[in-house]
Amino acid sequence: MAGPLAGIRVLVLAGMGPVPYLAMLLADYGADVVTVERPSHRSGRELTQTRDLSRAQDVVRRGISFVELDLKSEEGREIVLDLSSRADVFMEGFRPGVAERLGLGPEAILELTPRVVYARVTGYGQSGPRSNDAGHDINYVAQSGALHAMARAGERPRPPINLLGDYAAGGALGGFGIVSALLSAARTGRGQVVDVAMVDGVALLTAKLQGLRAAGLYSDEPGTNFLDSGAPFYDTYRCADGGYIAVGAIEPDFYHEFISRLDVDTAGWPRQSDQRTWPQLRELIAAAVSQKSRDEWASVFENTDACVTPVLSFDEAAEDAHNRARGIYRSIDGVVHPAPAPRFSATPARPPSTPSDRAPAFEDVVRRWAKP
Repeated sequence: MAGPLAGIRVLVLAGMGPVPYLAMLLADYGADVVTVERPSHRSGRELTQTRDLSRAQDVVRRGISFVELDLKSEEGREIVLDLSSRADVFMEGFRPGVAERLGLGPEAILELTPRVVYARVTGYGQSGPRSNDAGHDINYVAQSGALHAMARAGERPRPPINLLGDYAAGGALGGFGIVSALLSAARTGRGQVVDVAMVDGVALLTAKLQGLRAAGLYSDEPGTNFLDSGAPFYDTYRCADGGYIAVGAIEPDFYHEFISRLDVDTAGWPRQSDQRTWPQLRELIAAAVSQKSRDEWASVFENTDACVTPVLSFDEAAEDAHNRARGIYRSIDGVVHPAPAPRFSATPARPPSTPSDRAPAFEDVVRRWAKP
């Protein structure tokens, strides 16, 4: 298996949100990931669009082996314990206490395999008044304080799909935590519990903003700051054809490059730094941008320092020249797969592939995970 995590064995108790995404990240980098699903795992609690997703279309299943076991049965529990004794990482996404009631909590697993990294992925964490509450990405982002900032002036907050809580805070930061614990286990021979809470992770992502707030350089009033659509030179604008461009011309040199290419007389425009005139400046920029189509502006600003890009749909992003040159998106059996990131020079990730529909027999996994 290719990748920097080749040789690492990961046992996952199937879950929602960040759990399958995190499992995919580890598998992308070469870990041998086995996910335990309950028989006929698709339940009425899942969204209709999720239930209608075939296994081959479920991109986050790529590179992962799945076995079906009834965790409430003694036989299922014994099989999981046997597999966990061979694993480097054990991961679950249940509410606090559920794994313990199944006999698969940290004490049971770490007693059996002291070097294992036991990752617990939840929304609110293993402690605190909300730790047992149900929730989804929007709730954890709201609880962290970040959702409050995601609004235009005078408008309601808008959820960032589920990219921020589930995938950035739970998935990416969870992966960082697991790999850090693996490094510690390799050095000390001792595993530990990694408490991956999405609300913790989203809060951590606001670190720079907290410093700006402390210095009085960031307002808690949404839509009034440089990066939250308050600044007219960091926003999106509608073009003549109904498409949009994204403008990120913050630095003065980049801003001057931007306005110099708008093909209008900007001699009387307000100064970029004068926040009092930002509403007027926004109207002037909007009027200028509305004179050309999105693709015309893309051509005007291509390979310049104006920090302007077209707002692409997913289909357009997959066909974009830069993204194609980088191999950022790959079409596999008619399904678009984002390529693994970041990239490694010596131990590259395994190429994305169609998730398997075939569930391996438990015996096949045991043979593959035979102890050295």
